Amino acid sequence: MRRVVIMGAAGRDFHNFNVRYREDPGVRVVAFTATQIPHIEGRVYPRELAGPLYPQGVPIVPEAELAGLIRRESVDDVVFAYSDVPHVYVMHKASEVLAAGATFLLLGPRDTWLKAKVPVVSVTAVRTGSGKSQTTRALAQALTRWGRRVAVVRHPMPYGDLAAQAVQRFAAYEDLDRHRCTIEEREEYEPHIDRGNVVYAGVDYGRILEQAQAEADVVLWDGGNNDLPFYRPDLAVVVADPHRPGHEASYHPGEANARLADVIVINKVDTADPEQVAEVRRNLAFLNPGARVIEAGSPIRLENGADLAGKRVLVVEDGPTLTHGGMSYGAGVLAARRAGAVLVDPRPHAVGSLQETFSRFPQLGELLPAMGYGEEQVAELGETIRRAPVDAVVIGTPIDLRRVVPIDKPTVRAYYDLDASSAAALEDVLRERLPGLAPS
Repeated sequence: MRRVVIMGAAGRDFHNFNVRYREDPGVRVVAFTATQIPHIEGRVYPRELAGPLYPQGVPIVPEAELAGLIRRESVDDVVFAYSDVPHVYVMHKASEVLAAGATFLLLGPRDTWLKAKVPVVSVTAVRTGSGKSQTTRALAQALTRWGRRVAVVRHPMPYGDLAAQAVQRFAAYEDLDRHRCTIEEREEYEPHIDRGNVVYAGVDYGRILEQAQAEADVVLWDGGNNDLPFYRPDLAVVVADPHRPGHEASYHPGEANARLADVIVINKVDTADPEQVAEVRRNLAFLNPGARVIEAGSPIRLENGADLAGKRVLVVEDGPTLTHGGMSYGAGVLAARRAGAVLVDPRPHAVGSLQETFSRFPQLGELLPAMGYGEEQVAELGETIRRAPVDAVVIGTPIDLRRVVPIDKPTVRAYYDLDASSAAALEDVLRERLPGLAPS
């Protein structure tokens, strides 16, 4: 019997277990390790999800304990199962595993893809924060306009009660409250709900697929980080970011996405240097010369045309994009600077875990990541905003943060969607590659 540890971050790790190991009597998964996301270790993958071979469930321990765990539990195989890390980082982890005596593994798509009964369009990326969300929204809008029933299936973010989160369906804000969604979850679900799309997420993506395809003509896979899709795509759309040229060939598993893509969207060309765009194009041509490439803009606008000239502002941006995504700015910063605002440094006013976040991610600079993985962290975010001496708060997150965090200052949201010509180009691709979905 092979003894296995799965290295993860509450997403790909559980999926790999469910589809590859859960029912294999020749394997015993002795533990998951957890990293990247705060407070997700110290739990147990519950027996309700783990199945009859695991009556006690599977423990989830901090990744820092990996080497000792391998030796203590006589582990044979260690499966790496999380995303958005440099290639060299993966090999450092492999070296740690090999030095402890175990085999280091990456599971491929044939071992982890599930096959749907309806067409699947996947949207993934080479890095988190590249612009998957607005790309997915544009595709959903086109399919809905064609009269197709769309089920958006979002990459997992199960940070709470795993058994209760096995299959989640979101069609209204009340569903977000009922499932006690974190800010990160709301950032991904709310924009779809606002447009009338049903969103599925959770832990068991086999059960999720059964429900989603029962009410839809097409499944739209909305990826997380730069992970590979869990479902076998009939059309694979991958988003690249010219603000981080070179990352399309140096991050795992984003490079694999680029090589697998049918269509590659180079997003944000309206705010990137032309040389950066050209570099990304060259790299993608080498990785996947057969892919169709669309250069897309994501115009940014301020709520109600707000006038911020000369005002002192605090900018709050999407958390994952800024932290493990490695970005030092987002839509809120670009909009505020363009409007002539003066950015105020939030670091002197940070409280609690946000102080640790700024220490761990020094590239953040003069912006505040919308960290909110639990009620305590949401409260710390609100207190940090309250302490900042500013005239206004610019919200660059995909959601209306005011719904979640009490803000005692004037607020302005920064919005962004794919421009009309880019959305039309994606619609043309849908017609060409999936003609059965297009109107006759």
